[in-house]
Amino acid sequence: MTQSANSTNAGARTVRVPEDRDGQRLDNFLLGQLKGAPRSLIYKLVRSGQVRVNGGRAKAERKLEAGDEVRIPPVRLNEAGEKPTPPKGFMDALDAAIVFEDARLLALNKPSGVASHGGSGISFGAIETLRASRPGHTLELVHRLDRDTSGLLIVAKKRSALTEMQALMREDGGIAKRYLALVTGRMPEGVMSVDAPLHIGLRQGGERHVQVHREGKPSLSHFKTLERRGGQSYCEVRIETGRTHQIRVHAQHIGHPVAGDDKYGEAEVNKKLRDQFGLRRLFLHASTLEFALDGGREPYSLNAPLAPELVEVLDRLG
Repeated sequence: MTQSANSTNAGARTVRVPEDRDGQRLDNFLLGQLKGAPRSLIYKLVRSGQVRVNGGRAKAERKLEAGDEVRIPPVRLNEAGEKPTPPKGFMDALDAAIVFEDARLLALNKPSGVASHGGSGISFGAIETLRASRPGHTLELVHRLDRDTSGLLIVAKKRSALTEMQALMREDGGIAKRYLALVTGRMPEGVMSVDAPLHIGLRQGGERHVQVHREGKPSLSHFKTLERRGGQSYCEVRIETGRTHQIRVHAQHIGHPVAGDDKYGEAEVNKKLRDQFGLRRLFLHASTLEFALDGGREPYSLNAPLAPELVEVLDRLG
């Protein structure tokens, strides 16, 4: 349900300011009357003249007097405890993207462009959408994937599974993670290991930016060239640590940024790959996760096939 500032006289109500609200600002009075309304909506209603005090327009900071009559327009708000739900098409798409499920875990082949969770202007991430499609179930994210990265995202269905998975993630080698990436330029044959500490900084505007820095956290990635196509290198990347933007920054550090990376990549190469080969996203995919639960007695090997749009780019590269 959306909050709306559009209203008609039909549903407007008039409230007389009680004695105990004498001297209260109009905006704060309205917040009390329209429970759950964001402050931005309150200001919008006042600015547009839909709120009236004693029949006339008023400013948000106006001090009310006991006995004043305040016209409050009809505003549709979420009922107490009711949460908005993701679009059905989005719920169906994520349901279809589930590649593995048992009593403890669920593995999603997350599409590029879908956030792991909501926030920062995103109403619904993968976890909120899965919860909406399975009311009454306990679902918790085990880890996160960058919004632009596709591939395996693991969700725990039981608290015990979440605790065990998080313990494995803290262990060296507890979970083997492999990604598929197209990096720009010609990588050497074999495996190139990148052992470079990473530090998260904030740019103006609060955007996270990660860089190699001696005071950063230890970070280790292994790039294995699988094949070269169209002057670019298709690699499998194994990471031993799970730092923010690790593969993207390590790839940039060795002079072969991930194709389609608009944050750490090369704008000219990205434009060429977009125009000539149809790459319109980051070419980074979490393909494989291997681990064992129950103290090593229950092995898991999870795989997510490469997204179709990335397969098409590889085919066009020849």
